[in-house]
Amino acid sequence: MPKYFAEKIFGHWLYFTTHCILEAMHVHASQDSKLREKGAAKFFVYADGTSKMMVQGTLRNHEVPLVQDFIKQHYLEMFAKWQELSDKGFYGAENKG
Repeated sequence: MPKYFAEKIFGHWLYFTTHCILEAMHVHASQDSKLREKGAAKFFVYADGTSKMMVQGTLRNHEVPLVQDFIKQHYLEMFAKWQELSDKGFYGAENKG
């Protein structure tokens, strides 16, 4: 599974799976080194770098904003990796809310 970064971020891997590339750009966060969707948090990413948490997974409440802030700071770099395998763009503005 493609990792966005080689190291853990706040104790979690940030990644996507090859099954994910049919959806809009998003980020899974998990402590599991197998990088599965089961138990992972899932954040859809908007074109401005903000994100919407769809699944909390095993993230603790205080970790959610940390991961979201990190995504916002690094979303363009992450999107470049996403686009290596997917032709899908950011999560649609019409879905924001």
